[in-house]
Amino acid sequence: MNNRQLFLAHLAQTTDFPLMIEVEKAEGIYLFGPNGEKYIDLISGIGVSNVGHRHPKVLNAIQDQLDKYLHLMVYGEYVQTPQTLLAKALTDTLPSHLDNVYLVNSGSEAVEGALKLAKRFTNRRELISCVNAYHGSSHGSLSVGGNEIFKRAYRPLLPGISHIFYGSFSDLEKITDQTAAVIIETIQGEAGIRVACREYFQALRKKCDKTGTLLILDEIQAGFGRTGKMWAFEHFDIIPDILVCAKGMGGGMPIGAFIANREVMGAFKNNPLLGHITTFGGHPVSAAASLATIQILQEENLISQVEAKANLFKSLLVHPKIKSIRNKGLMMAVEFESFEVLKKIIDRAIELGVITDWFLFCDDSMRIAPPLVITEEEIQEASRLILQAIEES
Repeated sequence: MNNRQLFLAHLAQTTDFPLMIEVEKAEGIYLFGPNGEKYIDLISGIGVSNVGHRHPKVLNAIQDQLDKYLHLMVYGEYVQTPQTLLAKALTDTLPSHLDNVYLVNSGSEAVEGALKLAKRFTNRRELISCVNAYHGSSHGSLSVGGNEIFKRAYRPLLPGISHIFYGSFSDLEKITDQTAAVIIETIQGEAGIRVACREYFQALRKKCDKTGTLLILDEIQAGFGRTGKMWAFEHFDIIPDILVCAKGMGGGMPIGAFIANREVMGAFKNNPLLGHITTFGGHPVSAAASLATIQILQEENLISQVEAKANLFKSLLVHPKIKSIRNKGLMMAVEFESFEVLKKIIDRAIELGVITDWFLFCDDSMRIAPPLVITEEEIQEASRLILQAIEES
């Protein structure tokens, strides 16, 4: 059996129509197939490869750590240099209020930990999230997700959850002194890149302060430079009580985190002790890769280039079939008339060597979220091929 046959026979499938792109190697913004195929990756493995595939500094950090040790002990018991250096580097990018990092394996796990922490610290049970939010696929994270199509087959889910509309000022009245936390994507991702105004986030922060509610910002997609700032909340002049991150955090390695202050995070230490535990969270190799990722973003000035690169995409992607382009930095949605129109374009783009996608809750818009290392020349080539795909579909 060849690789494709083995894939279909023995790997669990999530749809009846997987992309079936076979990749032999990846480098920078490119994926390479076994028969000479070459693809521009415009989705970064869904927001993961912010510093590109196999960045040399990430590879060096991984190799250095491989020569020292791998897993040693469950999270939080041993002093492990990759974890401590990463935690310090993360908090150095954040306001002083956010000084305590809990490392996990993924975005969904980070959301689970954040929800538990909010309940434990406030001794409240009510959670509020947004319509069309996406926070992950585990039971807790799915419970605060905002699309019933993905939830209804798995009910009953967590009780005590209500939903508000992202950007709606009037809905903020639903936040009360019974609310443990509001969890919200700073930039809504799977809803098709929706960006609320600064005044909304200011009002949300004020309402949470008034009611003693913790504000959890999910920056699993929006963090690590994706929007043109290290953290998307910097655009809105607010500070969360708990920050959730993953995806672009690891330079291609699996890692996530939720970040709060020492007082809030201390709620996990007693009644019960070990209030949240993870075996592989903050794996030394992933932590080393994440530290290298932060250093790359800073040393190569990738974040400061994001806005210009996004504007170049917008200036080039002009076509009668494109209805609009929504974005915050290189977190972009290109809107078409319908899914039927878009799907043909995406399929043809892949044939031409450009990988794009649509959004879970917005299937008429094309996802563009390339590695931040993409050059102007590569943006021009990718845009040319997308326009060709539009014409030929």
